[in-house]
Amino acid sequence: MSKDFYDKVARKFGSYHTPAKYTSKFPGEVPEAVFMAKLIEISGPKKLALDVGCADGRFTLSVCQFFNKIYAIDLSVGMLAAANKFKKEGRITNIEFLLMDASKTSFPDSKFDVIYDRRGPTFYDEFYRLLKDGGYYLEIGIGEKDAQDIKKIFGRGQSYGNWKESRLEKDVVELEQAGFKILYKRDFLYNEFYESYKDLDIFLQGVPIFPDFDSKKDKEFLEKYSKTFTSPEGIRMGRHRIVILTQKPEG
Repeated sequence: MSKDFYDKVARKFGSYHTPAKYTSKFPGEVPEAVFMAKLIEISGPKKLALDVGCADGRFTLSVCQFFNKIYAIDLSVGMLAAANKFKKEGRITNIEFLLMDASKTSFPDSKFDVIYDRRGPTFYDEFYRLLKDGGYYLEIGIGEKDAQDIKKIFGRGQSYGNWKESRLEKDVVELEQAGFKILYKRDFLYNEFYESYKDLDIFLQGVPIFPDFDSKKDKEFLEKYSKTFTSPEGIRMGRHRIVILTQKPEG
């Protein structure tokens, strides 16, 4: 996703979080909670970690106590400015936010004990190079069925039309080809319910489901979607996440 999109979001909302009001309902485990639990399991007070695609840094600021130090990289100047602002406000000293391309970082081989990626770019060969032997790579990504209904109504969107290609299995194949051992993999399907048309509109302005979303130009599509998927709980949107934990083999 273009850094220009995230710079625009940072300018408009001050971070990667919009004020849209919604609730989430999960049929089982919560993917973000699973991701967090897995990350804590592989953390340690002497470990060095890399956050790939850190955005406004809020997540890494929430987990920095579990590591000796975290390097967090992104290509959005606006998001990194927000991250450093939050870092200063929290008086955090063991995180370094850096403007860097994840596909070709300037870090030396075998530098990190842990690399984690929350819906960021995935360059598995580079991640393998950066990890120490026995190090871990953990990701939470966007599944192929994410926001499928609204994309169909809009006739476009992130990964539009790739409904039948399993993102989980695609990533697993690529990770194994890069040399990783798969320790955990799982799909998570759940629903979000937006309190109002306005909340859904605001939400779409701050996420890359439609990088070119325009409240006025897309009004007809959004009204159709809102009418079709309104329920007593709100305007429903189906979400899809994947979580994968891997390890770089020893030796």
